[in-house]
Amino acid sequence: MGYLSTDEPITVRLEEPLPGTALLRVAGEVDMLSSPTLRDNIAAALGGARRRLIIDLEGVEFLGTSGLAALVEGRTSAAERNTELWLVCSRRQVLRPLRIAGLIDLFHLADTLPDALTSTNRDSETD
Repeated sequence: MGYLSTDEPITVRLEEPLPGTALLRVAGEVDMLSSPTLRDNIAAALGGARRRLIIDLEGVEFLGTSGLAALVEGRTSAAERNTELWLVCSRRQVLRPLRIAGLIDLFHLADTLPDALTSTNRDSETD
């Protein structure tokens, strides 16, 4: 189902591990030059009728402010479509910029992909 973006310094692969769930596997450096690639891939993943988007950032070596902005925009777009957005991130290279920017609480976070696949949005369960 997916495709591979070969633009340096980022690669993004779109998969569908479960029906209604899109998975973006991101690797490399998400900076000013590569963040448009991330932004475009998030928009494409949100284009279908999916209930959940998981962005796997375990392969990210650097996450700059423009990458953070792309993630925040993705979160906003996902919320508008009533799609859960999860970030898979356990590495300092991703968690530290999220914390410093005060964005950590905006996202559903999982340490591993299996955790994200089996997690539920607790906020929606209480509605």
